[in-house]
Amino acid sequence: MSQLGERWLRAAYRGDAWLAALRPLELLYRWGVRRRAAAYASGRKPVWRAPVPVVVVGNLTLGGTGKSPLVAWLVEHLIGQGWRPGILSRGYGGQGAVYPQLVEATTPATVCGDEPRMLADQTGVPVVVDPERPRGARRLIEVGCDILVSDDGLQHLALGRDLELVVVDGVRGFGNGRCLPAGPLREPLSRLESIDAMLVNGAPRIALPSDGRRMALVPSGWRRLADGRRYPIDETPFTGPVHAVAGIGRPARFFDTLRGLGVEVIPHPFGDHHLFRADELCFEDGRPLVMTAKDAVKCRDLAPDDSWVLEVEALPEPAFVDWFDDWLAGAGAMPPR
Repeated sequence: MSQLGERWLRAAYRGDAWLAALRPLELLYRWGVRRRAAAYASGRKPVWRAPVPVVVVGNLTLGGTGKSPLVAWLVEHLIGQGWRPGILSRGYGGQGAVYPQLVEATTPATVCGDEPRMLADQTGVPVVVDPERPRGARRLIEVGCDILVSDDGLQHLALGRDLELVVVDGVRGFGNGRCLPAGPLREPLSRLESIDAMLVNGAPRIALPSDGRRMALVPSGWRRLADGRRYPIDETPFTGPVHAVAGIGRPARFFDTLRGLGVEVIPHPFGDHHLFRADELCFEDGRPLVMTAKDAVKCRDLAPDDSWVLEVEALPEPAFVDWFDDWLAGAGAMPPR
């Protein structure tokens, strides 16, 4: 997202008064969303139903909410129960992919996108990138997946789904509650009436339409980018101030997390899916560089030696875990043995 786009997004979450001028365009956008949804619901546009369960993880707003860590958690949880999950992604930020793109060990993030590359590295399961979700889903089934997790797939209605999970940033919530371009919403808040569960990332600081379930992003360790060496989260492997770079949906969340760990931060925010250059990662003061796992997959060959990755993982509340397991059993969607 450009700097202008970032400024607009901050205004949308604050509810700046000047956005009222964009409400006529919001009405047009809402009409388009309703028309598109009705086309799929009526059969005028085809919906492909996979022969295996499909779990969609998405959000209603622009900007990061914590979807990808939840996807990784779901995949690890499913593996533990005997499933063979696969991840389906749009692959924002990638260029030159031949769809459906199965993310291999050698596939660079510049081709498949930063989030698919990160999820493939973190989970080890098949990850397919394809803007046409049904085609990508078929590829995952071809390679042996018996359950699919669609990352950021809420608005991709051509792929049928068995479960819809929405992740909400507990601090920013739904901003001013208005749709694009007068607010940050991709769909009206009435869409929450049809989802299966809402997970709130972090303790809500503002009123939300529903209590939802709780989820936290928990720092789990440090990783040296140059050689992959890992350190426990309570054994910070560097001292003094650090340069922190973040090309994610909400860089401030990353910087605040570092500060909460006792790290003195020199922040360097970038737009979501930013394609880094080497000069943006090199500083003349010799201080360490710390980044997110999502950024690290694009910076392996660019960052200086003293560069570190803060690993985080999603931690849903036990009530959600029980609810999710009940859904699996109640739907009769048991993994093949």
